Amino acid sequence: MNPRRVCKPIQIGRVTVGGNAPIVVQSMTKTDTRDVKSTINQIKELEAGDCELVRVAVPDAEAAGAISAIKRGISIPLIADIHFDYHLALMALEAGCDGLRLNPGNIGEPEKVKAVALAARERKVPIRIGVNAGSLSRTANPQLTIAEQMVEAALQQIRLLESLDFDLIKVSLKAFDVPTTIDAYLSIAQKIPYPLHIGITEAGTPRTGIIRSTVGISTLLYLGIGDTIRVSLTAHPREEVIAGYEILKSLNLRQHGPILVSCPSCGRAEVDIVKLAETVEKELIKINKPIKVAVMGCVVNGPGEARDADVGIACGKTKAVLFKKGERIGVVEERDFLSALMAEVEGF
Repeated sequence: MNPRRVCKPIQIGRVTVGGNAPIVVQSMTKTDTRDVKSTINQIKELEAGDCELVRVAVPDAEAAGAISAIKRGISIPLIADIHFDYHLALMALEAGCDGLRLNPGNIGEPEKVKAVALAARERKVPIRIGVNAGSLSRTANPQLTIAEQMVEAALQQIRLLESLDFDLIKVSLKAFDVPTTIDAYLSIAQKIPYPLHIGITEAGTPRTGIIRSTVGISTLLYLGIGDTIRVSLTAHPREEVIAGYEILKSLNLRQHGPILVSCPSCGRAEVDIVKLAETVEKELIKINKPIKVAVMGCVVNGPGEARDADVGIACGKTKAVLFKKGERIGVVEERDFLSALMAEVEGF
């Protein structure tokens, strides 16, 4: 794995992004921001899953005005997502948002961006320049690739903000196409000193969206690129947070809750290992400690993988061997597989 790219840290509320700070997991609400109660409730669900930053859509003045009430009911920093109307960004800043996300392709004239930047600078609120492949300016150079157009769009806005003595900047360049996204980030990472938010936009439903997002996000993280991540899914946002932490855990970048190791099962298995693993996975959602749990189903890899975990079970016909910290600690009957394993997990 490449060393992590060095960048300027910024502060979004109480969360540090970039520098030596951990890679941040964030999400976006799927509620109508104008519905304050529903939005707060969804954010609280995200907080329970350790989401660290949350973004809300601001389509009109009523949504912008709701930000102050929403912030009073939540604990994590809130970012206002602005498109088209720069007045909404000014209202969101007035309402106390902790960050802004602006799309340079649809905000328009430099004077509008200037007004927002000056207000953000006064409040020390960072701005994420969010470039999406699907909303590039019509004036973009058609001779450039999509990735090159995205980079150029971001650089134009960065130069504008820098000319206003504004450097509380975070940048994202997202596309549905994974190679385009990777190319864009590889390019801009060498050109700017600012933190990068990474993700694959409009990735889809969990079945395919997690795969597409993981390919893109993990590739960039392995190359040392990325300071915040969002797994964009057509699903409840808690699924985005779960997937985000799983990506970071798989690369050993952050520890967050349990890691489940389970065999895929095959003809050698003499127990329904699929059902057992699925049940254990549901039980582990209640556990916050960073613990590695193995659920294995045959004598080939089972004992070795179970020993390698903090707590493991290697299942055979009617009986299973329990392991803890590499040591065999007992044999249990099939009816006790789940309860015995979870007792060791909870007591670890």
